[in-house]
Amino acid sequence: MIHRRSFSQAVLAAALLSGIAPSWANADKPHKLVIQVSDADPAKWNLALNNARNVVADLGADKVAVEIVAYGPGIGMLKMDSTAGSRIAEALGQGVQVVACENTMRGMKIGRDDMLPSISYVPAGVVEIMSRQAQGYAYVRP
Repeated sequence: MIHRRSFSQAVLAAALLSGIAPSWANADKPHKLVIQVSDADPAKWNLALNNARNVVADLGADKVAVEIVAYGPGIGMLKMDSTAGSRIAEALGQGVQVVACENTMRGMKIGRDDMLPSISYVPAGVVEIMSRQAQGYAYVRP
């Protein structure tokens, strides 16, 4: 049985020898991850936050860019009365970028004063995810 690390090293070596190096093979570039939150389920909010925390802990805050994008019913995660508020603050403190979709906010008649402090905003959550993927971000939807 081949161990994961040995297998990954073999794949990387084969890619490098063939001249096709995956984007994560370049040690100068940080790893990049965008996480989608579009459900009103607090368990999924916590899973997304756990994923972000674990990636930062494993790779190091200086080697990874993590962005959580909340839109649709998932926007509740970023509201002032959210049960995830303290976890959001923790994620922000670890360097995770947390963004709210302004399209969703307009549609639900939510203002910035209804939202947790220190989060960021994007005009459209889905477009933000698409843009991040085009920039080489890995995509996770818990």
